[in-house]
Parts: sequence; C-alpha cells; structure tokens
Amino acid sequence: MPDQQIPNPPDHSRPTRARDEEVAAAGKLSEALETVERARGRLYDFHQLIGHADLMLDEAVQKLRESGRDDMAEQVEKELIGRNVLNGRWTFQIVEDFDDHYWSAFRECEAIVRSELCDERRHVFESEMKESRRTHGHPRHDARP
Repeated sequence: MPDQQIPNPPDHSRPTRARDEEVAAAGKLSEALETVERARGRLYDFHQLIGHADLMLDEAVQKLRESGRDDMAEQVEKELIGRNVLNGRWTFQIVEDFDDHYWSAFRECEAIVRSELCDERRHVFESEMKESRRTHGHPRHDARP
C-alpha cells in the first residue's frame, strides 16, 4: 500500500487584523449556518418520509381492494395518492425552493463575511475556545492532530 500524504491541518488561527468582535460575529454567523444545515437535513427527512408514505398508500389501496372495500380504496387513491403537500408542490419542489432561495444565499453570505473578517478561515472562534479550554501538555488535549 503506497504511503498516503496527510494533508496539512486547516489554519484556524486568527488573522492578525481580526478584532474580537469580528471573530465573534463570524463565529455566530457560522453557528447560524450550522443550524440551517440541520434544518435542511430535516427538510430532506421530511421529503423522504412523505415520499415513502405516498408509496405505502399503494399497499393500503391494494389491501382495501382485497378486503372488498373498493369504495375506500378509491377514496384513498382520489384524495391522497399523488397529492400536493403544499399548494401546487410536492416535497422535492419545497426542497429545491429552499436550496435555491434560502440555503444557497445563507451559505454565500456566511462565506463572504468569513472571507472578509477571517481570511476565509473556518472555525476561528471555536479554535480559540479550544485553546482556552484544553489542558496544555495532556496527551488527549493536543492542539492539532
């Protein structure tokens, strides 16, 4: 097996010109982005769960028909199968709208602020928190990998 190059760890150090307030602001904006990322994941969960439920309706309809309840099977087919979850939209359209109009703008704005305040360095605020909280000299509290 060939030797693998271990990349240099990212630079999380504070740029020399960055003030405390700027690092804190960039850190808070990044934290907000992390929360939006979590929300986006839940939106994809919603998308997949609704899709799975819609496909399960086919089985429900089949079982209703097998039990002689064509009237109820037709009700489920007419009212639920393929129904929009929001006016005019299936969940894939909700996900696309979210990605195109909110998530992408949020990511772009966070990157611009981080670029301006922290020279594009990520997690500067957290890196400084780590440095202040770690026990220097302890083998499990190393500053870097």
